[in-house]
Amino acid sequence: MSGTSLDGIDGVLADFSLPVRPRVLAQAQRSFSVDLRSDLLDLTQPGINELERAAHLSQTLSSLYAEVVHELVQRGGQGNFSVAAVGCHGQTVRHRPEQGFSLQLVNGALLAELTGMTVITDFRSGDIAAGGQGAPLVPAFHEALFRHSSIPRLILNLGGIANLTLLIPGRVTRGYDTGPANLLMDGWIGRCLGQAFDREGGWAAQGHCHPVLLESLLAHPFFQRSAPKSTGREDFSLEWLAEHGEWVFSLPPEDVQATLLELTARSVAAVVQAECREHRGTELYLCGGGALNTQLTKRLRILMPEVRVGRTEDLGVPVQQVEALAFAWLAWARVQGKAGNLPEVTGARHGVVLGALYSPPS
Repeated sequence: MSGTSLDGIDGVLADFSLPVRPRVLAQAQRSFSVDLRSDLLDLTQPGINELERAAHLSQTLSSLYAEVVHELVQRGGQGNFSVAAVGCHGQTVRHRPEQGFSLQLVNGALLAELTGMTVITDFRSGDIAAGGQGAPLVPAFHEALFRHSSIPRLILNLGGIANLTLLIPGRVTRGYDTGPANLLMDGWIGRCLGQAFDREGGWAAQGHCHPVLLESLLAHPFFQRSAPKSTGREDFSLEWLAEHGEWVFSLPPEDVQATLLELTARSVAAVVQAECREHRGTELYLCGGGALNTQLTKRLRILMPEVRVGRTEDLGVPVQQVEALAFAWLAWARVQGKAGNLPEVTGARHGVVLGALYSPPS
């Protein structure tokens, strides 16, 4: 899995043979180089020669995905298992479900050639073809792994974008994107300090939230839109931040960072409070890179004192494994012929077996 943050690849080797829950046999990560991240970021916006650039980046990414796969197999103890399939999400560069597409860069045929394994990719197109948003796709996995019979549980993935899964006893599973998580904070600290991310939210903690800027940011129509809904860099970017006026860039930069963190916290808290007002004992579990942002976690706990805020490792899955494990699960569902989407989440007309399959060389 490589997500909207454009920071790198997370991979897991997962065993789905047990009846209760998948078992992670190995984990591997690969960071993107500065140049690769820059090239991918450029491709998220309209530009020249996009088709050729996208094709080259698909090949580069597929080689990196293959390296992660080989590392996982080696770490898992090669020869002690057989790999049924590689589930690869690819790198999202455009997400336009309202126009009927979501584009992830990966060359499935090349990845199958490089790994010698069956590859399943293009998980979003089937749902979009059925009228859905194509995102978020992880709630079906969250339901399978984290649902409790009597405790209301929410799973909040804090990647580039924040997406929330609602597992309420007696109710159908729902989920949707709530807005930006890390992508604005990462972009701002990169612009101002040349750092990839704000470790533990330490820089944001040095600043003060600017109430006028926060109010302006929260006026984005996405926050008022009804579910099903999903978003990405098309809606939230540093270019969008600049649209709020040149005065933003005259503020102390750490205050802007604190405001961007507060934007994430407030947009999540508003949704949780609206959805769970009637449910006592609600638990919220964080995953993704943003779960390691202690300042963001602090703000979420302050804004939602009635909700128990923890991390998915409390439920047995480390925060950096959840997304990759979800797409391993979606690949498993494709092999089993099971629908991987939830129409109540994405808005699709029906369930869909997700993913395009590329066979290995014979």
